Amino acid sequence: MLFDYETLKLIWWVFIGVLLIGFAITDGMDMGVGNLLPVIGKNDMQRRIMINTVGPHWDGNQVWFITAGGAIFAAWPMVYAAAFSGFYFAMLLVLFALFFRPLAFDYRSKLASTVWRKGWDWGLFIGSFVPPLVFGIAFGNLLLGVPFHLNEFMRPFYTGHFWELFHPFALLCGLVAVAMITLHGAIWLQLRTAGELAGNAARWVRYSAIATFAFFALAGIWLALGVDGYRITEMKDANEILSPLMKKVELAPGAWLDNYSKMPLTILFPVMGLGGAALTLWLSKLGRPGLGFFTSALTMAGIILTAGASAARHGERSEGG
Repeated sequence: MLFDYETLKLIWWVFIGVLLIGFAITDGMDMGVGNLLPVIGKNDMQRRIMINTVGPHWDGNQVWFITAGGAIFAAWPMVYAAAFSGFYFAMLLVLFALFFRPLAFDYRSKLASTVWRKGWDWGLFIGSFVPPLVFGIAFGNLLLGVPFHLNEFMRPFYTGHFWELFHPFALLCGLVAVAMITLHGAIWLQLRTAGELAGNAARWVRYSAIATFAFFALAGIWLALGVDGYRITEMKDANEILSPLMKKVELAPGAWLDNYSKMPLTILFPVMGLGGAALTLWLSKLGRPGLGFFTSALTMAGIILTAGASAARHGERSEGG
């Protein structure tokens, strides 16, 4: 065997993390601009300029997300099945919201009507705001625990309810995702535009950087003090044929922070998330949006890596088989 199970698991975990970070940095820029369309663009010309800054490459950026979904299916098909079962309606909501994006980009300028263009602008906003919000809520629920059971054929079935997904902690995680995406879009607009539009973008860099820092810090404190984590206490030889029922998992306070004591260097991830937001705000004020765009990307990478480091080597909650 070229790699043992633990090594393969780490390789796939890192690979999926890279894909999600790539998606957040590239398509997050497009969605951030879409989030800001109703508040920064004061007239049709300004909104057209904002759309033009992301128009040439928005569609290619979504390949990162599609590849990440395929990687999860390839590496952990049962996780894929449980997640898409539990978050079925949430994923449909994301899919329907994403429908607005290609239509808005392609059809907005077909008619000169103000009502027509404003309608597609709001469609682009919905397609940019809803996906990061839902993705953040979904990951918040993964940290809270996804209730499911396995039948006699080892097929996972979600046993929760749709409205249970809107736990306050999960909603906070959704706000973290929206804030960091908006920050990335705002610093991109400050970099790519000029005059009044760039000034408005700089103002929203300030708002979204403060929101990202505050929401992320609050989520970390809540996770440490108010959310019990799952810890694998027993697992048979990892190189044998594995079944989810071959592991024993306990629910323990502070368990989501285990990896930070086992691997102290992982503390750099939340530092990167918080420090990146602060640096982006500072560089924006200095008139250096190019470097600010880089630190904004570091912010998103730090937040995603923090989530991955917290959840790594932990099991989902099973209610029996």
